[in-house]
Amino acid sequence: MRLFTAIDIPQFPKILEFMDAVKRSGADVKLVEPYNIHITLVFIGEIPENKLQLVKDSVSHINFHSFKIKLKGTGAFPNLSRPRVVWIGIEEGLQELRSIRGMLMKELLGKGIRPDDEKEFSPHLTIGRVKGPSNIMNLINVINEYQNVDFGEMTVNKIILFKSTLTPKGPIYDSLLEVTLNEFGGGSTSEDKAKQRG
Repeated sequence: MRLFTAIDIPQFPKILEFMDAVKRSGADVKLVEPYNIHITLVFIGEIPENKLQLVKDSVSHINFHSFKIKLKGTGAFPNLSRPRVVWIGIEEGLQELRSIRGMLMKELLGKGIRPDDEKEFSPHLTIGRVKGPSNIMNLINVINEYQNVDFGEMTVNKIILFKSTLTPKGPIYDSLLEVTLNEFGGGSTSEDKAKQRG
């Protein structure tokens, strides 16, 4: 089972507008499906099914207050001159996201689960992956055009454990566990609540 924890992001009109602009650039970019847009907290990786409950226990122990995130700006990894991954940035809520990730990593490692996620945490929304060099300057121009745009803001009160199934048409995400929080911290969990997406 290929697992990750994430925060679901609504299909804000400005996000869809940016994705459409990337598409119209003619660049060879595989866009994320709008209903799959999320902020990854921890990419756990391939886990045997008999360890799934340990992962669920780890995620359900996370305790934090709801907080606001603001989505602003665009860019690319590893850099704008050699774009491989196109992203939307996060201006507000970074500290809270890093804190939750730290708690998740601690819980998982404490139960003997070593996530396949050693790189430095840089919270973002992946919009698409560049597959080839065609029309790359058009793509760079679009990213620059949206560099200071506000894409929306939301209150985060839920984290989700997803199973990702890779298919030729793109990944299918299934929600295995939702941890819903209230404004005072703490919260409840619900399993298999969200419908399959993809």
